[in-house]
Amino acid sequence: MQRIKKGDTVEVIAGKDLGERGEVVSVLNKDNRVVVSGVNVAKRHEKAKQVGNRQVPAQIVEFNAPLHLSNVMLVCPQCGKATRVGYRFKADGFKTRFCKKCNSDID
Repeated sequence: MQRIKKGDTVEVIAGKDLGERGEVVSVLNKDNRVVVSGVNVAKRHEKAKQVGNRQVPAQIVEFNAPLHLSNVMLVCPQCGKATRVGYRFKADGFKTRFCKKCNSDID
Protein backbone atom coordinates (compact mmCIF):
# COMPACT_ATOMS: atom_id res chain seq x y z
CA MET A 1 0.00 0.00 0.00
CA GLN A 2 1.29 3.44 -0.92
CA ARG A 3 1.61 6.29 1.54
CA ILE A 4 0.56 8.86 -1.07
CA LYS A 5 -1.97 8.11 -3.79
CA LYS A 6 -3.42 9.91 -6.79
CA GLY A 7 -6.04 12.44 -5.65
CA ASP A 8 -4.51 13.03 -2.18
CA THR A 9 -3.78 16.57 -1.02
CA VAL A 10 -0.12 17.05 -0.10
CA GLU A 11 2.02 19.86 1.30
CA VAL A 12 5.57 20.57 0.11
CA ILE A 13 8.00 20.42 3.05
CA ALA A 14 11.27 21.14 1.23
CA GLY A 15 12.45 23.08 -1.80
CA LYS A 16 11.46 26.28 -3.59
CA ASP A 17 7.71 25.66 -3.19
CA LEU A 18 7.91 25.13 0.59
CA GLY A 19 4.50 25.29 2.28
CA GLU A 20 2.39 25.05 -0.88
CA ARG A 21 -0.44 22.55 -1.11
CA GLY A 22 -1.85 20.76 -4.13
CA GLU A 23 -3.55 17.62 -5.37
CA VAL A 24 -1.50 14.66 -6.57
CA VAL A 25 -1.96 14.23 -10.33
CA SER A 26 0.17 11.11 -10.70
CA VAL A 27 2.57 8.91 -8.74
CA LEU A 28 5.77 7.65 -10.39
CA ASN A 29 6.55 4.55 -8.30
CA LYS A 30 9.78 3.57 -10.07
CA ASP A 31 11.36 6.98 -9.47
CA ASN A 32 9.78 7.65 -6.03
CA ARG A 33 8.28 10.88 -7.35
CA VAL A 34 4.88 12.57 -7.46
CA VAL A 35 3.41 15.20 -9.78
CA VAL A 36 1.42 17.83 -7.85
CA SER A 37 -0.89 20.30 -9.60
CA GLY A 38 0.28 23.91 -9.40
CA VAL A 39 3.55 23.04 -7.65
CA ASN A 40 7.07 22.89 -9.15
CA VAL A 41 5.97 24.50 -12.42
CA ALA A 42 8.72 24.30 -15.06
CA LYS A 43 9.01 25.82 -18.52
CA ARG A 44 10.22 24.13 -21.68
CA HIS A 45 10.91 25.75 -25.04
CA GLU A 46 9.48 23.90 -28.02
CA LYS A 47 10.54 24.31 -31.63
CA ALA A 48 8.11 25.07 -34.43
CA LYS A 49 6.87 21.85 -36.01
CA GLN A 50 4.66 20.54 -38.77
CA VAL A 51 1.65 18.49 -37.55
CA GLY A 52 -0.23 16.99 -40.46
CA ASN A 53 -0.81 19.83 -42.88
CA ARG A 54 -0.67 22.69 -40.36
CA GLN A 55 2.25 24.54 -38.80
CA VAL A 56 2.53 24.78 -34.97
CA PRO A 57 4.58 27.84 -33.93
CA ALA A 58 7.48 27.81 -31.48
CA GLN A 59 6.29 28.31 -27.92
CA ILE A 60 7.16 28.12 -24.24
CA VAL A 61 5.18 25.37 -22.49
CA GLU A 62 4.60 25.27 -18.72
CA PHE A 63 4.15 21.92 -16.98
CA ASN A 64 4.19 20.43 -13.48
CA ALA A 65 7.55 18.73 -12.92
CA PRO A 66 7.75 15.73 -10.54
CA LEU A 67 8.83 16.12 -6.91
CA HIS A 68 10.58 13.49 -4.81
CA LEU A 69 8.30 11.72 -2.33
CA SER A 70 10.49 12.79 0.60
CA ASN A 71 9.72 16.45 -0.17
CA VAL A 72 5.96 16.14 0.27
CA MET A 73 3.75 15.24 3.22
CA LEU A 74 0.14 14.07 3.18
CA VAL A 75 -2.52 16.51 4.45
CA CYS A 76 -5.15 14.83 6.64
CA PRO A 77 -8.70 15.45 5.34
CA GLN A 78 -10.12 15.56 8.90
CA CYS A 79 -7.67 17.80 10.81
CA GLY A 80 -6.18 19.65 7.80
CA LYS A 81 -2.58 19.29 9.00
CA ALA A 82 0.43 17.79 7.23
CA THR A 83 0.99 14.41 8.86
CA ARG A 84 2.84 11.16 8.69
CA VAL A 85 0.91 8.12 7.52
CA GLY A 86 0.37 4.99 9.58
CA TYR A 87 -1.28 1.69 8.69
CA ARG A 88 -3.79 -0.43 10.56
CA PHE A 89 -5.92 -3.43 9.80
CA LYS A 90 -9.69 -3.08 10.14
CA ALA A 91 -11.96 -5.75 11.61
CA ASP A 92 -12.78 -7.03 8.11
CA GLY A 93 -9.07 -7.61 7.42
CA PHE A 94 -8.44 -4.67 5.06
CA LYS A 95 -5.37 -2.47 5.51
CA THR A 96 -6.07 1.28 5.75
CA ARG A 97 -4.05 4.46 6.16
CA PHE A 98 -4.51 6.67 9.22
CA CYS A 99 -3.38 10.10 10.40
CA LYS A 100 -0.69 10.02 13.10
CA LYS A 101 -1.86 13.40 14.52
CA CYS A 102 -5.63 12.96 14.92
CA ASN A 103 -5.70 9.13 14.68
CA SER A 104 -8.52 9.13 12.09
CA ASP A 105 -8.74 6.96 8.99
CA ILE A 106 -7.69 8.61 5.72
CA ASP A 107 -9.43 6.18 3.36
